[in-house]
Amino acid sequence: MAGRLIGIARRPARRAPMEELSIGSISIEGGLDGDHKGAKFPRRRITVLSREAWDLALADLTDLAGRVPLPWTYRRANLFVEGVRLPRALGGVVQIGDVVLEVTYPTQPCSRMDEAHPGLLKALHPDWRGGITCAVQRSGVVRIGDPVKVLVSPPEKKIRLPG
Repeated sequence: MAGRLIGIARRPARRAPMEELSIGSISIEGGLDGDHKGAKFPRRRITVLSREAWDLALADLTDLAGRVPLPWTYRRANLFVEGVRLPRALGGVVQIGDVVLEVTYPTQPCSRMDEAHPGLLKALHPDWRGGITCAVQRSGVVRIGDPVKVLVSPPEKKIRLPG
């Protein structure tokens, strides 16, 4: 079953607020166009978060019961998807629209998560909830609503993140 892309966001500078987009160009050389981090780190061009993982993390924040959930952009990921289980192992491959991404490691949430909401960092640690960090195998343009398919899903790896 294919999922779909429901969010695109970038940070033009360090500690800058996330800018949401409806369309984005992703390249092998620079990641998401206009994102300050993609061009710096070849194995960390793009980060992807699933709605399902985000919802699980928010469910651990008991003080949010009955309130509007935190926006996905608090996680500071580039792409937000739903309806697909992202690979939880290095070497997994995901296609979003025409773009092909290879999982290089789980996204390691930073202390900025607790600045956004106390306890969010810890809630994102289990079971790859922070999402996946990827290298770009094939460049292209992504749009909200694009299909998301897992092309390669190696056996899952339990990885304990620091913190």
